[in-house]
Amino acid sequence: MSRYALVFALLISTAACGQQEAPEMTDQDAAATAMGDLRSPSAADARIFFANLENGDTVSSPFNVEFGLEGMDVVPAGTEQEYSGHHHLIIDQDELPALDMPIPADSLHVHFGKGQTSTELALSPGQHTLQIVLGNHLHIPHDPPVVSEKITITVE
Repeated sequence: MSRYALVFALLISTAACGQQEAPEMTDQDAAATAMGDLRSPSAADARIFFANLENGDTVSSPFNVEFGLEGMDVVPAGTEQEYSGHHHLIIDQDELPALDMPIPADSLHVHFGKGQTSTELALSPGQHTLQIVLGNHLHIPHDPPVVSEKITITVE
């Protein structure tokens, strides 16, 4: 059984038995603590970036986004390999998702779990922010996290 499945089985069994952690620790805190053990180390020289966009660029929708990664390898989600992961594009978010939990999957947290290094993105006209987070085989950011600079673009 994978560590990921084991953690969730443990959390479900604890909830089913009605057992609780110490009063000062919530179920969410317990899950975060358990998930924290599932973070993968990042390479000391790891760097993630937008290969074809810069802060302040103006683009027409749809547009191409290319992800750059140095010091680590890009692999599909589910591939447990040292110093590797896959891209997650964070769109129009003021803050990053929790860095010790799996990155959410929705229209503003886009997963590239097949190991893709580029995408065509369609956004409404106006200003948008973009940021990339590298996730491990379980979609959890590395320790320390490999995160790009947040850029602001204008879509015409």
